[in-house]
Amino acid sequence: MATYAIGDVQGCCEDLERLLETIGFDTDKDTAWFVGDLVNRGPHSLDVLRLVESMDDAAVCVLGNHELHLLACALGVRRHKRSDTLSRVLRAKSRKKWVEWVRHLPLLHREGGHVLVHAGLAPEWTVGDAARIAKEVEHALQGKNPEALLQRYSESTKWRRYQESMGKKERLTTALKYFTRLRCLRRSGTPDGDFSGAPDHAPRGVVPWFEFEGRRSSRSTIVFGHWAALGLRLDKRLVAVDTGCVWGRALTAVRLEDRAVFQVSG
Repeated sequence: MATYAIGDVQGCCEDLERLLETIGFDTDKDTAWFVGDLVNRGPHSLDVLRLVESMDDAAVCVLGNHELHLLACALGVRRHKRSDTLSRVLRAKSRKKWVEWVRHLPLLHREGGHVLVHAGLAPEWTVGDAARIAKEVEHALQGKNPEALLQRYSESTKWRRYQESMGKKERLTTALKYFTRLRCLRRSGTPDGDFSGAPDHAPRGVVPWFEFEGRRSSRSTIVFGHWAALGLRLDKRLVAVDTGCVWGRALTAVRLEDRAVFQVSG
């Protein structure tokens, strides 16, 4: 019985199938933790959704920014980009099923001492804070008017530091950006939304969110993806597993019980 954290699949279904075969994944005994971004950029987003959904309780997946882009396109909030590979999902007879399935994915999953998110957590948040805030955002996404939040999220280009004193709309939009798009913070604690390269090349005064001094979630092990330039990183309280499969690098699984690493080439 094992739990595997699996990096951003992004429509690379054949690579996911090979990875599951490599680790000898058993749906009756094992659990796969997907860090989000199951879809887009790769060629087989619909097949990935079908595979992960078929795993039933053996799969846990959190929302990534590409799932939110899929929802925004499906609900008429955003238009396709030229680089998108979502047409099979959006034209499928089962489109409504997949939109609802994706819409009801969580933003955060915690179990034991591990916390699964797509991108990162605000430094002010304890894990308990993050779980509470995630539930509030999920409620908005799963409610009667998800378009409103997705519209604000899609149009929000300026990052602000999360504060509980914000108005509700701005607070939920800001939190959603943290969960799905965060990489770096300035020394002031304000997110830097521009830098996406390797941490060693970050501008002066910009640090990875998980290295921010005084981060209140530092006692839990955070499992995340989103940052392909960061690559595989295994620290005492950190499991980063986006290894750029869609860019021709690798798809990675980390067995959380012993940190064993399994990879297939992209």
